[in-house]
Amino acid sequence: MNEDFLITCNRTYDPPTAFLRESNIDVTDIWLWGELRVTVVVAQDCYNQGGQYTRSGPTNYNQDSWINLSKFPISSTRNKFTAIGCDTYAWIKGYSGTAYATGCMSLCSNISDVVEGSCSGIGCCQTAIPKGVMDYRINVSSYFNHKDVYDFNPCSYAFVAEEGTYNFSSKDLKDFTKRNETTQVVLNWAIGNQTCTEAKKDHPQKFACKNNSDCRDSVNGPGYWCNCSEGFEGNPYLPNGCQDINECERNPNLCHKNSTCINLNGAYNCSCLPGYEDDGKEIDGSGCKPIPPPTPPPPIPKSQTTFPLMNRIALGVSVSLLLLLLGISWLYLGLRQRKHTKLKQKFFEQNGGFMLQQQLSRHKGSVETTRIFTAEELMKATNNYHENRILGQGGQGTVYKGILSDNRIVAIKKSRTIDRSQIEQFINEVIVLSQVNHRNVVKLLGCCLETQVPMLVYEFVTNGTLFNHIHHIDHSSTLQWQLRLQIATETAGALSYLHFAASTPIIHRDIKSTNVLLDDNYVAKVSDFGASRLVPLDQTQLTTLVQGTLGYLDPEYFQSSQLTEKSDVYSFGVLLAELLTGKKALSFDRPEAERNLAMHFVLAMKENRLFEILDRRVLNEGNAEQVMEVAMLVKRCLSLKGEERPTMKEVALELEGLKAMEKPPHVKGSISSKETEYLLSRPDDVCLSGANSDSACYDSIKSQVKISVLDDGR
Repeated sequence: MNEDFLITCNRTYDPPTAFLRESNIDVTDIWLWGELRVTVVVAQDCYNQGGQYTRSGPTNYNQDSWINLSKFPISSTRNKFTAIGCDTYAWIKGYSGTAYATGCMSLCSNISDVVEGSCSGIGCCQTAIPKGVMDYRINVSSYFNHKDVYDFNPCSYAFVAEEGTYNFSSKDLKDFTKRNETTQVVLNWAIGNQTCTEAKKDHPQKFACKNNSDCRDSVNGPGYWCNCSEGFEGNPYLPNGCQDINECERNPNLCHKNSTCINLNGAYNCSCLPGYEDDGKEIDGSGCKPIPPPTPPPPIPKSQTTFPLMNRIALGVSVSLLLLLLGISWLYLGLRQRKHTKLKQKFFEQNGGFMLQQQLSRHKGSVETTRIFTAEELMKATNNYHENRILGQGGQGTVYKGILSDNRIVAIKKSRTIDRSQIEQFINEVIVLSQVNHRNVVKLLGCCLETQVPMLVYEFVTNGTLFNHIHHIDHSSTLQWQLRLQIATETAGALSYLHFAASTPIIHRDIKSTNVLLDDNYVAKVSDFGASRLVPLDQTQLTTLVQGTLGYLDPEYFQSSQLTEKSDVYSFGVLLAELLTGKKALSFDRPEAERNLAMHFVLAMKENRLFEILDRRVLNEGNAEQVMEVAMLVKRCLSLKGEERPTMKEVALELEGLKAMEKPPHVKGSISSKETEYLLSRPDDVCLSGANSDSACYDSIKSQVKISVLDDGR
């Protein structure tokens, strides 16, 4: 048709190999229904026993794996992105067609933790490919250079593969690429960039679907493809390429013994043999019954009085049938309603409804605002969960905007899954969160337990997420330095309350800028407690399956699975760094050394380069000493050891004090060039010595700031 569909046969290979056009993309299969299969290499990231990176793994492949296509999108339904390893995070991104970036994390500390055949995040993880993707680049890396798992897992691996062709095995942790140097990926192909209707109307002479074929719109990008109509087979793109299937020859037993099979163009028919007639109910001829002997005519009625009697009988039969149909309909609807009610009751019990009712009655007076909503209430509130009511979507579930019958606007979180073994924990969290009453924590109003997965109802916060206000150009102009400091202070106060003032301490476990909401007055509200954990009063740490968001995840928690309140402190430190720099916590668009904001920020502090990475708005409006105090607080929060981090109570108090600082008249406006020069310099002070404390480093920098102000004559 055109060069897009050119296949090059390279005979220098043995056996000869087919490549797409003049590329190095090895094509192994082509299907007429708009798909082809190609071979791609596996990305890997390997280390030796000392934790040193080996650029060439066991099979001498580079770390990255990529593919770039101009025409054929990667099938979103036939492929999965997979990563293998026990110290592994991998991401896949692309820009052609649909721009996207996604990834997953795979962890384990012992090979006994691994579940054979499971890619749920322990040794193996998987995620879907978006629609309309024309290219991808895979990167795979590790957190601790495989030092803790080297004996059974020296490498991380990542690849895209056709779904169903890969089944995870613990053996793959040791030497996956020895058996699988490449994987196979399914691509979609289509004709042109118009729908069937548009192509047939605009270019009837060039329309690709020939006789006896049907046109199908592509489901993964523009264009269309052709398929032989039912009853035909062959190539729908060739004239007379779709030929009739002779069903009668292909299957001699297609029709019943009382009938004979007759082939038709694109179909077949079962015709009754002589002496049989068709009752019209069965297409395979089994309805061919022997023709009965003729019946004698009915006797002639003796009088006309018979007719009124027959009319009355007919009327009675009609009324009886009508009543019978109405009765059946009523019974069906009743049974259906009863089944629906039973199902809701089943879900209510499974989701801990009775347990919650008991807890509510026990806490009566303290949680009287908590409501148990019905499924019908929330369905009506969200207009049957219409897509235009979606506020946001993530790994935990989807959040909808709802309008209750009393016209209150709420946020309704519809989770994806719930662990049935954790129902009691879930109910306890609902009770505790219902009692959380803090102006900077999103209020939990109630829940619905009549659906397969419980739904939570929160107060609606009007001004979006902190992430949008920091990183979207149309919002960032609103975040002045003093407002950023206010948001940080309010968020820290909320976390301090959860850690120390709640009736049962709560570790949020997923602090990030998308989980901090702002109202119309830019008051911060901490949200999304889907990953939170309650801490028993007699415990200081919990052992849990590692959960969180890359870029914000506490490395100590990641390595040990021991969750403490200091894990929230680390995540809050990343959020503070976001507010100071305007940079995302994790971005693969930045140079490799700067991708992780926490590491980049700490390194910049160590090298006295802080003011190189600050957000321009912070530089222009911030009080230098105030900004430096916050930066030093960030550095302490991002300590790799939890014991060296401050508590959230200490963080909140320190930020309150900074917020209360009056900005002196002589530093209104931007930080002066001389101040910047001092702060960008690299003096031989205690900051460059790893042996010295943060406080000593801070005192040194603080003295520089004061000197810079004096030298400027102010």
